[in-house]
Amino acid sequence: MKLRIIVTLKNGVLDPQGKAIQHALSGLGFDGVHDVRAGKLFELEVADDTSDAAIDEMCRKLLANTVIENYRVERA
Repeated sequence: MKLRIIVTLKNGVLDPQGKAIQHALSGLGFDGVHDVRAGKLFELEVADDTSDAAIDEMCRKLLANTVIENYRVERA
């Protein structure tokens, strides 16, 4: 089974990488961009019988820092 894990910063957490991207886009002439939030995407291929609990544990223990990040799982 293929999974996509999307990890994003929680609202209210400063995102210096996103601000740098926004500034760079503005410097390239893309003035309509008002905000950028950077994140991470993980693509995993796991056994078909991998439980939702095991997937959740992978995310909480390694893929996302749940203090400052949210994550969601998509089955591809």
